[in-house]
Amino acid sequence: MLRANLSTRPFYNERAVHVLIGVAALIVLGLTALNVFRMVTLSRQNTELSSHVNNDRAEAEQLTRMAADIRRRIDKDELEVVAAAASEANSLIDQRTFSWTAFFNRIESTLPPDVMLSSVRPSVKDGTTRVSMVVLGRRPEDVDEFMEKLEATGAFDEVVPSQQDRTEAGLYRVTVESLYTGAVEEDAPAPAPAAPPASAKPPSGPSAPPRKPGGGE
Repeated sequence: MLRANLSTRPFYNERAVHVLIGVAALIVLGLTALNVFRMVTLSRQNTELSSHVNNDRAEAEQLTRMAADIRRRIDKDELEVVAAAASEANSLIDQRTFSWTAFFNRIESTLPPDVMLSSVRPSVKDGTTRVSMVVLGRRPEDVDEFMEKLEATGAFDEVVPSQQDRTEAGLYRVTVESLYTGAVEEDAPAPAPAAPPASAKPPSGPSAPPRKPGGGE
């Protein structure tokens, strides 16, 4: 018996082809939808950012105009007065950190007998304290001794005489400039002398006469 294939074309699995085409179409549709969603989201964000930029630019321009208007209305003379007052206030605040007690204790401990302190003017700037002192002495050697003792304390540095003249009384008047560091602490005050111990003897005075036996006088 003869067997022959009389078909004119091969058989194809059309169902599988249709499934593959459908899956590919779904993938394309999903990617398209995702791209559209991202485009819409980015467009919305771009719109919001543009709005913020425009608002910030408008606010910056408004502030610039206000600053220019304020600068036009500022009186330079009044501004200089305010700046000077602020500088003076800061100087007074800085001077509160200057310990007059410790300073004069050091001066008292170093001042020779023939030297007198006439005036003191501290100046505090940027945490640095400079002191200008006017001293009177009988001899220049006495003033030199005073300056040497100041440097020896370790609390004064760059001690130099800036001006010198003679008074009508014949004293040497010297302006001494120095950098006051206050690095060395003041010596502790000497303890008060202890009270002498109480004596075991009774206070001196007329002693009572011895009593006779029996209580008679």
